[in-house]
Amino acid sequence: MAAERDARTVEIGYALVTGVFLGAVAGLALASPVLVLGLRGTAMTAVLGTAAVGAVGVSGAWVVRVLWRFDRGRRRPE
Repeated sequence: MAAERDARTVEIGYALVTGVFLGAVAGLALASPVLVLGLRGTAMTAVLGTAAVGAVGVSGAWVVRVLWRFDRGRRRPE
């Protein structure tokens, strides 16, 4: 029982850390036009807003995917 709880804790930690990393990479990639093209004003705001939403979406999708796969693998009959 304790081993299962520990495995779940490790998997949640892994999902969160890697999700934050992938979200940051996605956010930087989506925000790169601001630096490359030197955008200002409304265009900059729109690109940065899109980057923030994209980063949160990628991060959340990754966490859900990792935890879903962990749960499905745990329930698989042996």
